[in-house]
Amino acid sequence: MNYVIATKRGVELLHDSVLNKSTAYTESERQALGLVGLVPDKTESEDLQLKRVMLQLSHKATDLDRYIYLVSLLDHDETLFYRTIMSDPARFLPIVYDPTIGEACLKFGHIFRGPRGMYLSIKRRGHVKEILQNWPVDDVRFICVTDGGRILGLGDLGANGMGIPIGKLQLYTAAAGVPPHGLLPMYLDAGTNNEQYLRDPLYLGLRERRPSTNELFSFVDEFVEAVQEVFPQCCIHFEDWTGRDAVHLLKRYRDKYCVYNDDVQGTAGITLAGMINATKLKGTKLKDERYLFLGAGSAGIGLADLLCSALVEQGMALKDAQARVHMFDVNGLLESSRQDLYDFQKPYAHHHAPSRDFVACIKELRPTTIIGVSTIGGAFTKDVIEAMSAVNERPVILALSNPTEHAECTPEQAYAWSKGKAIYAAGVQFPPVHYNGQTFLPGQANNFYIFPAVGMAIYATVAKRVTDDMFIEAAKAVADQVPSDLLKQGLLYPLQSDILETEIKTAARVAKLVFDQGLARVDRPTDMEAFIRAHVYKPEYKTLV
Repeated sequence: MNYVIATKRGVELLHDSVLNKSTAYTESERQALGLVGLVPDKTESEDLQLKRVMLQLSHKATDLDRYIYLVSLLDHDETLFYRTIMSDPARFLPIVYDPTIGEACLKFGHIFRGPRGMYLSIKRRGHVKEILQNWPVDDVRFICVTDGGRILGLGDLGANGMGIPIGKLQLYTAAAGVPPHGLLPMYLDAGTNNEQYLRDPLYLGLRERRPSTNELFSFVDEFVEAVQEVFPQCCIHFEDWTGRDAVHLLKRYRDKYCVYNDDVQGTAGITLAGMINATKLKGTKLKDERYLFLGAGSAGIGLADLLCSALVEQGMALKDAQARVHMFDVNGLLESSRQDLYDFQKPYAHHHAPSRDFVACIKELRPTTIIGVSTIGGAFTKDVIEAMSAVNERPVILALSNPTEHAECTPEQAYAWSKGKAIYAAGVQFPPVHYNGQTFLPGQANNFYIFPAVGMAIYATVAKRVTDDMFIEAAKAVADQVPSDLLKQGLLYPLQSDILETEIKTAARVAKLVFDQGLARVDRPTDMEAFIRAHVYKPEYKTLV
């Protein structure tokens, strides 16, 4: 039984979402804590409370309505919220996160009920440290922070992007059991260039355009350094920054502080897991494959970099690994004559004639795998899939953009246009597909298989820094947990219904690596999985007296 001494009483206790038990207080707790008459005179079990939540959810017409209800529940009763989400993750993760979170962010200022997390404005430069000290929790272990510059595939949403850090940190707990008490969602408000929101009277952010890169980075510098002082065991999770800023900020801090970027490293990790299982289906190895990306922003570059690190691990030279990766963006194929490339794109700009024809590039480069990180719905046309099928016995089609309408193609299209030959995964969940007497299981390359598990490993080991090797190990661990019978049906990722067990095992493997690399700040345990399980949060009410 978990015990905690309640320092609050009566109505004040009922308004504390962490301690509140609603109708589950015992008689002794009601008497001792001044709750008699303030709650119904009946002690209910969590199971009964969960049944009521399910009943109320069944009356909601849309997933956005269910999202709003669940956020309200979190504000009222944190334990019951997580009990609900963790009772059926396959059902609830798409509601509290992708794809519903996209719509929630677009309407964030309109559905706003009250603040959650911290809002740090660039107007407060010079005072960041004292502002962080306003947060009521002393031992913050993760800050998920965005500037709202590139939310999902939706672009610059400014303050409306705060829904993403809130949702991401809920996944730390729901998917990997990281205790919620030390998780802090944060929005760094440096304005927005979104004209619609600048004109919207209900928009919650600064009504000014974004500053220069130097001004923004100076603000972020102050924030990162203040975190080291106020929360010395904290890991900073950068989320949904513009591609250029995402890559440069990660490079700026990664060797000095405990930071990572989920769009760069988490997306890369889960895609690598899918690639590993695709090679199992084909009977090949990663180093046998050739890769063509549609999209060359932070997600694509992060994925390519991690893939090349994995290829180097298999014995390839870095230059040879990079030579197997080609990229195509809005201006065509990345090749050595282009003058519009960022520094982080240049390793993938090979000697080749300029081309703006993606299908022609497939025919010429003969990739075995195409990876869509373009945010352009339908970009993998019939011509694209047929071209891939013409040069491959089993073409690998990874349509990773989200929300759903941004997916480069649907599984039905991939299987039909390839005549059932495609190995397919998407960035969003699709139902099974029946084609030509076969049932295919399209997997979801969702980061929530990776970053919560890496987060749990960091939390348990109190890691000093985060390395790419941790994401490679997480990718291998996730890939290893797909049963062979499901893999044969094309499923590249584990079932979401058992995600907590999947992530505990993944976290244990990542934690072992943290210790092996000498980055842990705690003593090495003899049983790594038992060590991780000892840290897992359980959504159970605590006894208060």
